[in-house]
Amino acid sequence: MNRRFPVWAPDASTVSLVVEGADDRPLTRGDDGWWWLDQPLPAARGALDYGFVVDGHGPHPDPRSLRQPRGVHALSREFDPSAHVWEDAEWRGRELLGAVIYELHIGTFTPDGTLDSAIDRLDHLVQLGVDAVELLPVNAFNGEHGWGYDGVLWFAVHEPYGGPAAYQRFVDACHARGLAVIQDVVYNHLGPSGNYLPVFGPYLGDSHSTWGASVNLDGPQSDEVRRYIVDNALYWLRELHVDGLRLDAVHALHDARAVHILEELATQVDELSAELGRPLGLIAESDLNDPRVIRERARTGYGITAQWDDDVHHAIHSNLTGETTGYYADFAGPGSLAKVFERGFFHDGTWSSFRERHHGRPLDADIPRTRLVAFSQDHDQIGNRAVGDRLTATLNQGQLAVAATLTLLGPFTPMLFMGEEWGATTPWQFFTSHPEKELGEATARGRIAEFAKMGWDPDIVPDPQGPETFERSHLDWAEPERQEHARLLAFYRDLIALRRGIQVDAQATDITADGDVFAFSRGGMRVRVSLSGAGLSGTDLEGAEPDAMLAFDDAVRVTMTDS
Repeated sequence: MNRRFPVWAPDASTVSLVVEGADDRPLTRGDDGWWWLDQPLPAARGALDYGFVVDGHGPHPDPRSLRQPRGVHALSREFDPSAHVWEDAEWRGRELLGAVIYELHIGTFTPDGTLDSAIDRLDHLVQLGVDAVELLPVNAFNGEHGWGYDGVLWFAVHEPYGGPAAYQRFVDACHARGLAVIQDVVYNHLGPSGNYLPVFGPYLGDSHSTWGASVNLDGPQSDEVRRYIVDNALYWLRELHVDGLRLDAVHALHDARAVHILEELATQVDELSAELGRPLGLIAESDLNDPRVIRERARTGYGITAQWDDDVHHAIHSNLTGETTGYYADFAGPGSLAKVFERGFFHDGTWSSFRERHHGRPLDADIPRTRLVAFSQDHDQIGNRAVGDRLTATLNQGQLAVAATLTLLGPFTPMLFMGEEWGATTPWQFFTSHPEKELGEATARGRIAEFAKMGWDPDIVPDPQGPETFERSHLDWAEPERQEHARLLAFYRDLIALRRGIQVDAQATDITADGDVFAFSRGGMRVRVSLSGAGLSGTDLEGAEPDAMLAFDDAVRVTMTDS
């Protein structure tokens, strides 16, 4: 630990260190805008609680705080990540391209909602066949529970989840089971409560997004702001042994510099990967449909490992549910499925009726489709519906099996959302716990107004601040034991096992969309699905074609091809 307590405050006149139970200590300013103690504090028996007073305001938490045991408004607490005795020396990492990813939210994955309790469920994921666990944001935010996208201290692990020591135990437990860990991080904005970064320096810029002021990536004094982001990314990967980062909403990163922050991040992560001798990856959430995000840097790209592909989700969702309003409007009909399976992006320079403009550009022919992360459900596409309803609320069992088949046997890197594998019936709703009454009320009003614009009845929108909204969103781990759920779970396991026999970068070929039946070939297999969940020959596995490798009722048939 650096006991000189460095902090960047380039425009401050005075900065003092506050240590609980001791006198304030003035810091000395360097020419680069960093302040620190002239002499380091002597070793203490325990971790110190500390903060900073800037020009008489404070004390405020350390912008680089590693632990906030009493919340984001309180003093920071020292934490030494090197004190953990790691047990993953044999872990050599895992390539994320083509891996089966499982997205989960720590607060609702188990009844206790902690990192330690999540460890107890990792064997379920191993038996399922998952390769990597992707955690929704765990950085510190105000309140007890929330989605995690309102974080304000990016280095600190949310204390109700167990804090940073529990996070290290979780990563260790994943690696012991052969599971990679991907951490969702948010660099495009900060939460509305507990953000003291502007007190210290120009962390925020002049531009704004849906979530408030954007981060200062290209304005005056932005070098240190970018360093803050890069250092945070490297902290997760180096100190906490994470294997990859999911970068939230990169389309909201306003950066006009010649070297985009995504390119800078990718360069630094690749260098760290070479240093550590294990693969590290970056996965971007991007709705730009711009191949530059995942194109190699040698060919003017940013070099990000992979990106989420919402077009695949929209095509699957629209064709199975029949929903064709809002951003689903352009995806009606199996032709949209055929296009995304063949070309990756649906909007590749085509007219987007939802955006009321042309959108995207074609994916480079030599970019593997595994650089696109595909899913039929995720936290956004479920949680941002009026009542947070999963596909189980709309589809029959056969159609749920179809969604699984398209996701897991398609040419993309597949991602599942927690509980999807057994057809969880619990909703996953938008929940918050803002302690500030006005902020909580404003969040609820905004949510209702948002759905009213989309034509949903505002009376059915759950109160984000209501404790019952959070409780409803927890998984019910009794469900997988019930016959109907157990059968779907077994099918997911079979699909993942079958997937392992397919060459990772095998493309989808011979794609056909004939009425209700969608089909493609890949890796020596022919996959046929009925979008209505019924209509293929036979009614069950025993009644299927003799060469069927896998089937589900009258909805899915996977057979060997001649080639």
